[in-house]
Amino acid sequence: MTQDWPLSQALGLRRLLEQAGASSYRIRVVNLELPCSIGIYDHERQRLQRVRFNVELDVVDPGSFVSEDFARVLNYESIVNGIKAIIGEGHIALVETLAERIATLCLGDPRAMNVRITVDKLDAYCEAEGVGVSILRSRARR
Repeated sequence: MTQDWPLSQALGLRRLLEQAGASSYRIRVVNLELPCSIGIYDHERQRLQRVRFNVELDVVDPGSFVSEDFARVLNYESIVNGIKAIIGEGHIALVETLAERIATLCLGDPRAMNVRITVDKLDAYCEAEGVGVSILRSRARR
């Protein structure tokens, strides 16, 4: 995701954080459903499962959006494509591991402050709509 953020702007992050104070905006990916090779059991390695992803990413507010300057915003397309790339790397045993990898992806952008990731396996139990985890991660303050 950092390739979307020019280095000159990334180096100015401290100034941006100071200007923004507590101001942020939230990027959301809601109910992204993708086939995924996930699970600890042999039968889960033999077929793809439906997995639902929800991401809420708090981002440093760059100021006014009136100018519609695309370079100033963190593009949610990079989150969706990043999730697709992670699951495309091959089988993952734990939903917790998958959620952690997505959090690392999101916090890799220097503008990202906090992220909540929810990963649900939709076909694990016929009695439940889904089972999974939610994790919350924050950028370490320096």
